[in-house]
Amino acid sequence: MSTLTVEHIIGALGGVIEPELGKDIVALDLAEVLSLEEAEGQWNARLRIKSSSPAMHARQRMREAVEFALEKLGSNRGITIAAEVEVVPLGSNERSLETRKVLPGVQHIIAIASGKGGVGKSTVTANIAVELARRGHKVGLVDADIHGPSMPTMFDVVREKPQPVEKGGKSLIGPVEAHGVKMLSIGFFADPDQAIVWRGPMASKALGQLFTDGDWGALDYMLIDLPPGTGDVHLSLVQLVPLSGVVVVSTPQDIALADARKGVSMFQLESINVPVLGLVENMAYFSPPDMPERKYHLFGRDGVKRYAEASGTPFLGELPLVQAIREAGDAGRPAALQEGTESAKAIARLTDRMLDVLADLPTPSAAPASAV
Repeated sequence: MSTLTVEHIIGALGGVIEPELGKDIVALDLAEVLSLEEAEGQWNARLRIKSSSPAMHARQRMREAVEFALEKLGSNRGITIAAEVEVVPLGSNERSLETRKVLPGVQHIIAIASGKGGVGKSTVTANIAVELARRGHKVGLVDADIHGPSMPTMFDVVREKPQPVEKGGKSLIGPVEAHGVKMLSIGFFADPDQAIVWRGPMASKALGQLFTDGDWGALDYMLIDLPPGTGDVHLSLVQLVPLSGVVVVSTPQDIALADARKGVSMFQLESINVPVLGLVENMAYFSPPDMPERKYHLFGRDGVKRYAEASGTPFLGELPLVQAIREAGDAGRPAALQEGTESAKAIARLTDRMLDVLADLPTPSAAPASAV
């Protein structure tokens, strides 16, 4: 019987291409032979293959491609190869492979999510972005809420239009900049009163273009304002972008927390595997302007904090239900700009905790903005 070695198998796998990255899985170091032995006239191999896509159908296609390559190898050598092929998604600390293709100059990419709408996710995103920029960081923001884009309003750039930029013979989209934050939003490409009625694939394609065709350059942080819920956009995002982590926003009441739990569990799925940096409790309480020492917990008390403790998820902090935060968002000047106010201080504390958690995680090996 012909001899089979690990080198033979690795050589055969050199013809299997990782579709997202455009290179073979051996060159990308995504193939590992766990064991190889011969028994009763048959060679038995166990392999672990890593895929850049967490989608089940993508991993199944990868498994079929590997099995076909091994079947061909066995046929050429006149032997039978029985292969056990495990295909797993790349871990968060292995995403540097993708950053070479998408957003190569961005150090940290953080998604802001919520289980349901109306909990202030976009407000939190805008204020964290402004707070990071206020500290001197280079910050980008993608408004991925395809059907309800709100960032143009929150940054008072509703009438602005991204301009085309020519680079390396390719036409890119120049982000709009306000308060030190570069941003792109579907809202820039539609009338403010126009409903954006797209099916999932069209929405996902449009979202992808904001990342791949945007002239983002070097950034320390990119924030992504996700739509509420769990759906096509979320799955497309984790397939395309090497996320450093996700922040989940909720209000304290049980109905909102039930959806927030789903959001957290989605990102913790083995097929997605994005670190949850922490939970934010928005609209935690209301204090009347004439009685700032009084706190009225209109939506319940400490619901998000208790869930964070029970689930072992970091609790990043709470934001009060304050008229000034709402007014600042409507006026296009996020509350983080109002230095010295209680709202700005709460946003700064929340941002500090998020960065502390992020610092303790392995991160993609993209070059930091200051070095590019």
